[in-house]
Amino acid sequence: MEFEDYEEDERPTKGQRKREAEALQKLGETLVQLSPQRLREVPMPPELAEAVVTAQGIRSHGARRRQLQLIGKLMRQIDPAPIQAALDRFDSKSAAAIAEHHQAERWRERLLNETDTAVTEFLDAHPGTDSQRLRQLIRSAQQELAAGKPPKSSRDLFRLVREAIANG
Repeated sequence: MEFEDYEEDERPTKGQRKREAEALQKLGETLVQLSPQRLREVPMPPELAEAVVTAQGIRSHGARRRQLQLIGKLMRQIDPAPIQAALDRFDSKSAAAIAEHHQAERWRERLLNETDTAVTEFLDAHPGTDSQRLRQLIRSAQQELAAGKPPKSSRDLFRLVREAIANG
């Protein structure tokens, strides 16, 4: 019998299923560690949300472990991708958040150094931005920099740029 004739079994192995179950349980543990406000922002079925809130109130090690196992079981019955995406958004160290932060820093530097061309390019890329406020913050930040004052307007400019990037 040749290897090409052998049809591989498509089902996951017992080890793969166990690793997937453990990964989902760890995802559930992450949910349990969230604040109530953040937890409300995570899309999940009501029974899973109830199990997570219950686990947050349990102090006994054994009871908490059993509750986490229940959460893991509930996680196996749903698609965890939306939950993971929400957790990634919360994670300030996520690659997307870091890239967005760096992009905002680059734009701020360009706006302060190459004023006219950078402003035109930025407003073309982000048409919903308040151009008057943008120009005002650039002028103020440049004056603060020249006078050696604290960079209040530069920070405000960064916030404006970051919001514009996040909104579209």
